[in-house]
Amino acid sequence: MIRSLAPLLCAALVLAACEKNIEPPFVRGVCFHAVPLKNGQIRFNQLSVNQPNIEHCAASLEAMREQFLGLGGGSDEIMGAYQGSYIFLQRQGIFVSQSLHGIRYLALVRTGDGNLTMPGAVQQQAQ
Repeated sequence: MIRSLAPLLCAALVLAACEKNIEPPFVRGVCFHAVPLKNGQIRFNQLSVNQPNIEHCAASLEAMREQFLGLGGGSDEIMGAYQGSYIFLQRQGIFVSQSLHGIRYLALVRTGDGNLTMPGAVQQQAQ
């Protein structure tokens, strides 16, 4: 049984090693909008400076997303970066990760009216 699994494990390790790990920029206090390119690379556009933390960067990205939607844009989900971490703005909320394809952790959730708040700040009412 173990011998039959060995080729599968080797193949999985080879594929994982081939996956590109694109490091987000680490510039203190600078928030970036990350744009995936067709060639698999990512272009990082500086969005704002003097951001004290990742939550403020996420708020800048959210403001940019809302402005684009107001101009007729159709992208509900965007990606950014702050001090070496990725930020993912999605319908459910804002997630952060140390890598592009790594585990994403919930940072902010959307309330019923679409605003963002810390997880656990909104109490569910019993029905």
